[in-house]
Amino acid sequence: MSMRFIRTGDEPAHARTPLRMRLWLAIWGLLWTVGGAVAFVLAGRPGWAAACAAIAAITLIDLALVIRHIRQGPHYQPGRDVPPYAPVRGRRR
Repeated sequence: MSMRFIRTGDEPAHARTPLRMRLWLAIWGLLWTVGGAVAFVLAGRPGWAAACAAIAAITLIDLALVIRHIRQGPHYQPGRDVPPYAPVRGRRR
């Protein structure tokens, strides 16, 4: 017996991301990568320190983008009072 799941929206076209969770995960990752870079510098491992610093730079860019999206308003960070997007009508499957 196969089960079919019915979708009620157009998630692929208008998917929403939990930006606040992504913000805290990026902060957590930034703390770990900066800490790792410092630890590897103190341990005399410049290659590993450079790798951690590169990942920290990528994490910092992601953090800046998340903050930008949060500040852009409810289109990018919907609250509980913002209803989901209406499904697109007129498509054939």
